[in-house]
Amino acid sequence: MLPQTLQQAIRYFADPEVCLTFVANLRWPEGAVCPRCSAKKPRFIQTRRIWECKGCRKQFSVKVGTIFEDSPISLDKWLCAIWLIVNAKNGVSSYEIARSLGVTQKTGWFMMHRIRLALQRGSFAKKLAGPVEADETYIGGKARFMHSTKRSRTRGITGKAIVMGLLERKGEVRTKVIEAATSQTLHRMVRDNVKTGSELYTDEWRGYRGLSWDYAHRVINHAEKYVDGIVHTQGIENFWSLLKRGIKGTYVSVEPFHLFRYLDEQAFRFNARKGNDQERFITAVAGVSGRRVTYQRLTGLSV
Repeated sequence: MLPQTLQQAIRYFADPEVCLTFVANLRWPEGAVCPRCSAKKPRFIQTRRIWECKGCRKQFSVKVGTIFEDSPISLDKWLCAIWLIVNAKNGVSSYEIARSLGVTQKTGWFMMHRIRLALQRGSFAKKLAGPVEADETYIGGKARFMHSTKRSRTRGITGKAIVMGLLERKGEVRTKVIEAATSQTLHRMVRDNVKTGSELYTDEWRGYRGLSWDYAHRVINHAEKYVDGIVHTQGIENFWSLLKRGIKGTYVSVEPFHLFRYLDEQAFRFNARKGNDQERFITAVAGVSGRRVTYQRLTGLSV
């Protein structure tokens, strides 16, 4: 029986064979497939826990082609790290991951960014349908308090990164780091993600003007009130509160060029809020395939 709690997960994944079988079954529900030539039914070498393709004759492990690739960290630690991240409402710091798993802080930081890549949902085929709340927020410190190397990477005239968010009430949230909160940018974000004709609720920011041609757009003036019946942006503002609580209280400092990764993490947890710990964990592990990021790319040493 699959684990329901963190304690059960630690015990369950203590066996390397269980870890291998669990990841392999999620990655290849119909049997292992060669990541190089896509040939099916490769030969499994039990003594080394790897497969050998009958076509291209290449050998591969369950880690190849996933966020685990080229990592010396065992799967039991990877799976426990994923469990911690997807089920911690305010996030988990790299120092806590390092202490919990017995790795260095640098390794914990790298692991967490790999896991955030697995939580990334990618492009959305289905658009949000009303009622939808739209809002933008500013994240980060003021430019005058930053080191010059960081200041050059900061977006926006305020010295803060700008994030646009769309929330389908009782549904999912979508976020994106934007260059500026202009009409062109905000309108494009709304039209790309919200079904035409949907109810749309925003604040009085002028960047949202003109959307009433395509949407049932209603505005709440925050200078006067925050709620007027069903007209409000309380849902997306609640998401901003969760996001900033994690950034300020757990991660403390987030580089602007890494911000989208933290947005992916928080959006994943928010969108899976109706599920339990086990369901969030399985969904996350199912997304590890086909995604990889190197340390050099994360640190900006290469493109």
